[in-house]
Formats: sequence, C-alpha cells, structure tokens
Amino acid sequence: MKVGLALPQLGKQANRQNLIKFSRKAEEYGFDSLWVLERLLSPINPQTPYPATPDGRLPSDYQTVLDPLETLSFVASNTEKISLGTSVIDMLFHNPVVLGRRFATLDVLSEGRTICGLAIGWSKDEYQASNIPFKDRGKRADEFLDALKSVWSDDVVEFKGEFYNIPASKIGPKPIQKPHIPIYLGGFSPNTFSRIVNYDANGWLGVPLGPLEQLKSTVNTIRNLAIRANKDPNTFKIILLTYLNISDTTDSGGKQRFPMSGTIEEIGDDIREIKDIGIEHVVFSNFFTPLYGNIDQSIEISKQLLQFAK
Repeated sequence: MKVGLALPQLGKQANRQNLIKFSRKAEEYGFDSLWVLERLLSPINPQTPYPATPDGRLPSDYQTVLDPLETLSFVASNTEKISLGTSVIDMLFHNPVVLGRRFATLDVLSEGRTICGLAIGWSKDEYQASNIPFKDRGKRADEFLDALKSVWSDDVVEFKGEFYNIPASKIGPKPIQKPHIPIYLGGFSPNTFSRIVNYDANGWLGVPLGPLEQLKSTVNTIRNLAIRANKDPNTFKIILLTYLNISDTTDSGGKQRFPMSGTIEEIGDDIREIKDIGIEHVVFSNFFTPLYGNIDQSIEISKQLLQFAK
C-alpha cells in the first residue's frame, strides 16, 4: 500500500523552511506522495456550518492557507520522485482551461508526478466569493470534467456546454501523464460515486467518517456501480485521507475508538485493516492536532506508522 503525507500548508507551520524540510524528509523516508488542500477563505459568520466544530466556525489554521498548486510547484523543485496530489481542489471555483493549464504545468515541471484530486465544495461563502451559483453544481461538475479532459488530451480543444464553452483552440502544455493526469473525486454522496464511474475518473478520494465497516460499504458501492455500468471495477482505485489522533494510552472511556486514533499500535491495526479492505493508497494528516505544531515529531511518528502499510 502506498502512503502519503499532508504537507504543512496551514497556519503558522506554513512556511518555506518547513515545506523544504518536510518534503525532503518524506522522500528520504520512502513515502509515496505529498498532499495539499484548498481553502479560499475562513468566513467570520459561515453560511454553511463547519461540521467538525461546536460553533460551526472553521479551525483557526484555515485563516492562513498556502495556495495548493503553487505549493506543489515549490515542493516539486525540492524533491525528485515523490508524487504530488491535491486533496482536494474545489473545481467549480475555477475555470477548466485555467485550472487545466496549471495542473499540466505542474505535471511537466515535476516530470509526471501529479495526482489531481477534485470535489465540488460545500461552503456557500466560497461559492459566493467565486461568483458561482450554488445551484446545479453537480451538472456543472459533470461538464467541468469533460472540459478538463479535453484540455489535457485533445490536440484541438473545442467544447460547447451549458456552463462552459471553449472555442476551437490549441491549448498547451499537455501533461506528461497519458491519457491525462489521474483524476480522483472527493465527496460522500451517491452522485459522487456515480460521477466517478460515469465519467471514468481514476477513483475516489475519501475520508473515514466512522467505523471502517462504513469504508467497506463505500468500496462495495463503487464496485457495484462499475459492474452495473459494464466497466471493470478494478480500474477504480481509492486514496484514503486520514487524520491521525495519537495518544499514549488505550483508554477510550468506554467509547468506540474512531479509526486512526489511539496508540501507535492501535493505529497500526487500522492501517492493516484499511489495507485488507483493498485501499491502495493512504494519506496521513496531522492537521488540527498538537502533533502538527512540531514538524520534526510529526514526520518521525508518521515514519513509525509507515511500517504497518508496507
């Protein structure tokens, strides 16, 4: 199983020195990938509550977020072989031609190391700031994927849709990876899983929201959708973004332990189970934990977990 790490891209840890140290150490230790997210803004009074906080406001680290593709371009220049992924970019906040060229540029400059993770977003405030209607975002996303693939793959790009129109044009550079940069879609709705299959994305970029049995159910859902569409279910892969919550003891106060939380050994057991489910790529993130404040400790503990996946 491949293992990736989320880069120190948020808050006070998001600086040049930490990115260089973290990315070079990750490559030295044998990690397979490095990941960034996208956050346009942190609203003072969010229209869409953030689900992981009691008051619905975003964690303070979201007030400073390095741009995802610029960050990966910088990291590409300081590494040689490690893959570079977005988890995720909210595609509808962008134009498919502009975003396509930015991704293709990263793929060229990194010599084919890019993984494109996309989603449609959830924040009404970010939609408002992007001047994009919240309505019909699913239909807009379908078109976006078609237009993006055309930008990456077609010699002459021409696209006519309800939301996007590209006059017959030459658009370059093209990505090094063929037929295009791998595309993984994030999200949890049935429409997301159908979109992955119907639009031939490379797979799902997920997050465990509960017991790992739920993850098994999602894997089976995607496989069954592929079978019903007469497509090979093995062509759709899964990359799992996990948030580590490490403690020194196993005492959970009688509550069920959430996946990827607990002692190193307990999290190691989760990693083995994730691997047994058939997940081929897992990403460790230390965001919003005390561990994130110490870059050296963060990567060293992640290195300890690496052994359970290999």
